[in-house]
Amino acid sequence: MPSDVTVYIVDDDAGVRHSLSLLIQSVKLKTESYESAQQFLEHYDSSRPGCLVLDIRMPEMSGMELLEKFTENNIHIPVIVVTGHGDTTLAVRAMKAGVIDFIEKPFNDQVLLDAISAGIARSTEMFNAQVDCERYAAMVRKLSSREAEVMDLMVKGKGAKEIGVLLGISSKTVDVHRGHILEKMQVKSVSELVRLVVMHSEHPFSCEQLSN
Repeated sequence: MPSDVTVYIVDDDAGVRHSLSLLIQSVKLKTESYESAQQFLEHYDSSRPGCLVLDIRMPEMSGMELLEKFTENNIHIPVIVVTGHGDTTLAVRAMKAGVIDFIEKPFNDQVLLDAISAGIARSTEMFNAQVDCERYAAMVRKLSSREAEVMDLMVKGKGAKEIGVLLGISSKTVDVHRGHILEKMQVKSVSELVRLVVMHSEHPFSCEQLSN
């Protein structure tokens, strides 16, 4: 687990924020508390993995309204709703908005801690996948346009002679490009390159979009 993992608490009740912070800190987790959804949006740091413990009913911007802003603000964080005003309709809306757990007050402390643990595990997995995706994209961006064309055909199983014919270059030139591609993509063989490209083409994040 990354050392900078953070549990964010958003609740307009200062007493609730304080008690939740003490509970979460008791299991050695870092917390950041905000009294409003807008304050959270202004301070949220997407470079750190974590999860959000959210009150659903707040003035100015409700928890549901905050969840709706996640898409436009490109925020991907596991959310746990803790509320004293739960109902089935609200719970369904929250789950459809991506909430991973909906906990009604009063609740058992361990239930919340277990939900937070699951949220952090999911966030850490997403964070590590994103870091890997960005690393892959950075390598792809080092390729020249010709090298990118050659790599695409290599991954499709084309040999040097066939690639040369398709691109109008000699097979020796293809071999030169292949050497540069393997070096820039930090792999030792074509088969390793194929595995790398295929793995990232099926990535949960848009690695190809980051590469452009």
